[in-house]
Amino acid sequence: MKILMVCLGNICRSPLAEGILQHKANAAGFNWEVNSAGTGNYHIGEAPHILSQKVALMHGIDISQHKARQFVANDMLIYDLIYAMDNDNYKAIAQISKKNFDAQKTELIMNVLFPNTHTEVPDPWFGTEPDFIKVYQMLDAATDAIIEKYSNK
Repeated sequence: MKILMVCLGNICRSPLAEGILQHKANAAGFNWEVNSAGTGNYHIGEAPHILSQKVALMHGIDISQHKARQFVANDMLIYDLIYAMDNDNYKAIAQISKKNFDAQKTELIMNVLFPNTHTEVPDPWFGTEPDFIKVYQMLDAATDAIIEKYSNK
């Protein structure tokens, strides 16, 4: 299975989500490929935010080699599941994808944990370490739900 995590700049939330889910998928013995992208082009080629890297490392996950990239319409055709971090990212995914958009495989990541609530993962970009820890905790819970949801398939 190929899964794509999407946020705005691809340096805070989505690299964390990618790292957490890939780590869990590997531990579960799943042959999953997890990647991430941003709907904006602000940070293409950059490493994840230093606090995203720090919080991931606190949990034994190294995301330092990730390089930010922008979501493109073809991603909709390549990935089996696409998880957006917030409503604006979801709308941008649809807009960028145009005719390729598939609502059946695109959803807010927190909807896996809290169906139909449209709970957003807040962008910690302007925040401090506790904000990044909160984001990690949210993504940790959501990725547990993803692993559980697909472990029986």
